[in-house]
Amino acid sequence: MNRMLDAALGIHPQALAVSARRLEVLAGNMANADTPGFKARDIDFRSALKGELETRLNGAAGGMPATRLATTRAGHLPAGGTAAAPEPMYRVPHHPSLDGNTVDTQMEQAAFGEAAVRYQASLDFLGSRVEGLRKALRGE
Repeated sequence: MNRMLDAALGIHPQALAVSARRLEVLAGNMANADTPGFKARDIDFRSALKGELETRLNGAAGGMPATRLATTRAGHLPAGGTAAAPEPMYRVPHHPSLDGNTVDTQMEQAAFGEAAVRYQASLDFLGSRVEGLRKALRGE
């Protein structure tokens, strides 16, 4: 059943999760625009989604689910992000400030707008797919 649902919804649930996480990171950047020494971070949407797609394809091609590293003790560091929780990276500043803050509010607002559009597009697509599945189950 899980494979059928994955085939019906495609990569869009993962795209929705990555977009939501990116919106959180960008909102945090904008909230700390005046914090001295704050370093702006961002998530590369394309590489996070590409990594998730490769993981899904490799898991499906070999017949085995893809293996992910797990932390077994409290002192272990995570091996990186997943699509639901991709690893934010520090952004290279275009105009660094004297107090060490690397947040460029205009760039953050533009990135936030782009991420919001991606989020809404994935949400709309998932909504239409779910509605299509409901109609198919009802026999409409």
